[in-house]
Amino acid sequence: MVGDNVEIGIYPIQKALEKSNELELDLVQISPNAVPPVCKIMDYKKFLYEQKKREKQLKSKATKVFVKEIRFGPQTDEHDYAFKKKHAEKFLKDGAKLKAFVFFKGRSIIYKDQGEILLLKLAQELEKFGKVEQLPKLESKKMIMIMSPKKSK
Repeated sequence: MVGDNVEIGIYPIQKALEKSNELELDLVQISPNAVPPVCKIMDYKKFLYEQKKREKQLKSKATKVFVKEIRFGPQTDEHDYAFKKKHAEKFLKDGAKLKAFVFFKGRSIIYKDQGEILLLKLAQELEKFGKVEQLPKLESKKMIMIMSPKKSK
């Protein structure tokens, strides 16, 4: 048995329970597989509270990744392309991932090469703001490309 205000040693279960009741704390089994099993006298509720608090603090420090989407058609004209490219640039500058995709409706799937060219052109023009994480890949009626922001120094 171990703990604060407790003499470390081997005690029978009954004596350990009496000691924990005397100190108005809980007897917690730390390692049951050890011979003899190791128990600790502590305030279990306080331990759980502090553990939860630590986990919450670690979670709040973790970075959150946002994914912004931009949708094109296979025959998007220059003005629409420039407008969407400006938004994509802003998303990458703000630190969000960018998921750009070309959506093919009906028979427009025959223009999949145009869609790929469009996405590669976008990747090339946004090269200084982000790097391509996934090259354009056709998944059913969408051709998807993913870019992640470059780390700012």
